Amino acid sequence: MKSTFAAAFLIGAVSLPAWAANISVTDVWARATMPGQKVSAAYMQIQSDADARLIGASSPAVPRVEMHEMRMDGEVMRMREVKAIDLPKGKAVALQPGGLHIMLMNLPKPIAAGESIPLILTVESDGKQQTVEVNAEARAPMGKGAMQHHY
Repeated sequence: MKSTFAAAFLIGAVSLPAWAANISVTDVWARATMPGQKVSAAYMQIQSDADARLIGASSPAVPRVEMHEMRMDGEVMRMREVKAIDLPKGKAVALQPGGLHIMLMNLPKPIAAGESIPLILTVESDGKQQTVEVNAEARAPMGKGAMQHHY
């Protein structure tokens, strides 16, 4: 009886997470904002142990969250929304200023440096979805032209 229960437990324990990719999210941060500024951006490093895709992001603190990409179009830098971000197996994908990033839009109030913004990332792997919850620490803009927010 004990061995049957132990075998059933092990099979159940092994089969539950089998579909889920192990997702690592590090260096999560967001830009602090000035009074009246209604947008910001969040950045991070994401790595998966299986081929996966970031297919969505949301936040209980921000009404509208979108995934965006900045890319040169001729001599003009353009920003556009993307529906998914590929997460190749074993490769760290950088969401960073001037590239892929998460836009925080329609901010209800300014984001102060040091504040924590909760984010919920939705990842798809092998046809199944999972969520990863992270907190982005707001950092003050730095350097020359810090008031010019290049997402």
